[in-house]
Amino acid sequence: MTHYVQVVGNEVKQVWDTPPAEGVGNNGWKNAVEVRPAITAHRQGYTAHRFDLATDPVQIIWDTYNITVADRKAGMIANANMGFQMEMQRQAMNPANYDPAALAAAQAAIAPKVAAINAATTHDDLDALL
Repeated sequence: MTHYVQVVGNEVKQVWDTPPAEGVGNNGWKNAVEVRPAITAHRQGYTAHRFDLATDPVQIIWDTYNITVADRKAGMIANANMGFQMEMQRQAMNPANYDPAALAAAQAAIAPKVAAINAATTHDDLDALL
């Protein structure tokens, strides 16, 4: 996707995904492109971007970071708990029909998922749970 950056004093002031309209302070506008390296799903993510003003077009560069097994496990546990949280909210919204069995069933359903996630020690182990 093409972008447009306004460079003033060797610093990017604005980034647009459409060409700037006439009379919108057109000084310093340059074409730009995003550079996003490929990432490994569930194992890497993108950091904040930076600009390479020495290239033409200007490059908007996204660096990557590695997701730790511990961080990934925490996210997977949070997702597993979501079903229980939704059932708990449903029960709380209608206290006259509170069903403790439904709440217990929702909690029991996530227990083996959480146990499997906690037992995982590698990304491959976590991938096997998807």
